[in-house]
Amino acid sequence: MTHTMKLNPTPFAQIKSGAKTIELRLYDEKRRQIAVGDTIRFTSTADPSQTITARVEALYPFPSFGELYRSLPLLRCGYTAETVGRASPADMERYYSKAEERRCGVVGIELSLL
Repeated sequence: MTHTMKLNPTPFAQIKSGAKTIELRLYDEKRRQIAVGDTIRFTSTADPSQTITARVEALYPFPSFGELYRSLPLLRCGYTAETVGRASPADMERYYSKAEERRCGVVGIELSLL
């Protein structure tokens, strides 16, 4: 199955370059449909004509971003050597509310580019 998702310019570029191999999302109804072996077509929010396709290699569901941040390698989740020291689960609050996080849980989606 192929899924579609939008990405802001920075994470889009990181996935495209191979620097980011784990995408963090709310584990909502849409993401619960994703299975290992599926593909995801990412579209850049800055330029919808830019797309990349990746294969889902693994899914890492957690009840909260706090637990995800303690368990997954943040350098593979979009942080860099310069920013990882300041990484905080609160960083995800710009995308998802705490209520959404509590209701749905969260997931790390491990990817390989196609």
